[in-house]
Formats: sequence, structure tokens, C-alpha cells
Amino acid sequence: MTADRRRQTPSQTVGPFFAYGLTPSQYGYAFQSLVTPALASETTEGERIRLIGRVLDGEGKPVNDAMVEIWQANAHGRYYRPADGSRDNTVDPDFTGLGRAGTGPDPQHRFIFDTIKPGAVGEDQAPHLNVILTMRGLLNHLYTRIYFDDEAEANARDPVLAKVPEERRATLLAHRAVPAGVYQFDIRMQGPDETVFFDM
Repeated sequence: MTADRRRQTPSQTVGPFFAYGLTPSQYGYAFQSLVTPALASETTEGERIRLIGRVLDGEGKPVNDAMVEIWQANAHGRYYRPADGSRDNTVDPDFTGLGRAGTGPDPQHRFIFDTIKPGAVGEDQAPHLNVILTMRGLLNHLYTRIYFDDEAEANARDPVLAKVPEERRATLLAHRAVPAGVYQFDIRMQGPDETVFFDM
């Protein structure tokens, strides 16, 4: 019997190759992206919001080749899980809750999502977006959450946010901006205001 010499491999190839395979239409390639930054359609229930942000390196400079994915509940606080076979009328079949954006096409290297504000998942979780970040130099993608600064009461009882040291919770808050319906959220990779990332 021989020892197993297989090793773990990176979950994502280092480099900007995801632009071609995962966000092609954003970058001008001649085929359609399966997932786009526009999550909500005309028939999607809920409050329309736009999330705008940047991925900032240790010097505070925008990263021009990051990819941000979000997954969220719908306005009723339900996730779209087609494999469940659910016929629950609180699941909107036209809203998958999955969005993907690269930071390269925007002149300011921002990610921009047009979606809805999610409902609270269960009685204790505050409305939030689940985030996966991929970028040059990361052998494994990073996970975080985005909460909303105008949901203070719900945020105060959220069990995940409660596990984050109080002085660092602000790194997970999107700030409502002008015009109404726009939220600003930057992901900071290093420094005193480094975004809290979670182990999955």
C-alpha cells in the first residue's frame, strides 16, 4: 500500500482569467455571462437598491482585476434553491439572488450590483448579502458579509455579527448614500480598517 501523495490544489487559478470564463459580457467577450451584476428584473418583488463599492489594497488603491460575487435572500428572506423542489410562494422564481461583477470594466474599478434589499433570514438574522471575493494573488477566495447601516435594530441581534469584535463590525456595514436606494461598501484587503473575512 502506497501513501497518497495527492495535494490540495488552489480553488481558483491565480490571475485575471475569470474575466474570460466567468464575467465575459462585462469585459466585452462575444458570449453571454451566466451570472451578471443585474439581479433584479422588472417583476422582482422588493425594494430596489444599487450596491457600489471597490476592492482596496493595503495602500488604499482600487484593485482593477477583482471579481465579487453576491448571494442573497429575496424580499421574503428566502434563498432560491431550485434543487429543493419548493413550491413555497415566498420564493420568487425570477430572482436567483446570485450576482457576479468584475472591477476591471469600470473606469473607477468599482463593482456595481442592481438588486433588491434582502429580507431577514429567520427571526434573528439581519438583512445581508453573502460575498465571495476572487482576485490576483489569492489562492483561495475570501468570504464576507455585507449588512446595512440603516438596519441597526436587526444588526444588533444578528448572531453572526455578534461574533465579530464590536470595534470591527463597521467594516461589514454598507452605508446608504444619496440618491436614495444606493449603498456604498468598500472591501479593504489590509490595514486598520481591513474588512472582516470569515472561514467557511
